[in-house]
Amino acid sequence: MNKILVPIGTSEAGKSTLQYAVDFASAFGAEVFAMEVFSASTGAGSLANVTDKIAASSKKRLIDLIQDLDTKQVKVNIATYKGDIVDGIKKVASELDIDLIIIAAKSNDIREGLYLGQTTGRIVKRTNVPTLIIPRETTFTPFKNILVGFKSGVLKKRRILKPLLAIQEAFKATTNLLFVKTPGYKEEDLVIHPALMDLSSQITFTENATTYQGVLEHFQSKQPDLLAVFRRKRGFFNTLWEKNTILKSEFAARIPVLVLSVKKY
Repeated sequence: MNKILVPIGTSEAGKSTLQYAVDFASAFGAEVFAMEVFSASTGAGSLANVTDKIAASSKKRLIDLIQDLDTKQVKVNIATYKGDIVDGIKKVASELDIDLIIIAAKSNDIREGLYLGQTTGRIVKRTNVPTLIIPRETTFTPFKNILVGFKSGVLKKRRILKPLLAIQEAFKATTNLLFVKTPGYKEEDLVIHPALMDLSSQITFTENATTYQGVLEHFQSKQPDLLAVFRRKRGFFNTLWEKNTILKSEFAARIPVLVLSVKKY
């Protein structure tokens, strides 16, 4: 875990998210990249240097934000991008070889019923970078008990688990595997990749309509402080990802959720 990207929104939650990322990064000796995305239109009659002015303003805002942090000797860098946030994250993540994105669960959307807002939902849904979704305004504490929920034991690459393995090792966390057998499974899904089995000798098997329901059923008994799931086309978020927003009534985790990618970028 060497480089962590933190997209910063316009709300006050941006500061707490960045502080969380710094505290998390300090356990790995990782760098943090605070990123702000802006848009500017330079139509007829506009100032020719409007984009430069907005870029400079965004950079200054990030500098001021970083100065208010307890950086714990973590190197905090600045990244700005003009254009769409998802395009920007993909570009920056690829160029900098980002290992992890950290975002708050809800965006700037004022509707309190949302778990993932429009912006954060798009980031999770449309990028392939491993992402740690944290409850808004939360303070970092080392993870001690991890629950990994999945419906298929198939892994194309062992490196998919790299962020999870790094977290497990850094915090000496206990990991529990939850295999959710869902309708329409394939026989190969039942063969668990050795890399998954190496995570833990503690595995629970359950049958549910969805991975999501299986996780909810066993959430209280496992008492995790980190939930890890896989970003698949028909994975944990499944129908929730048919739209970009996710309601708290649909998913109301009060712990961080690590979304692992089956492919990178």
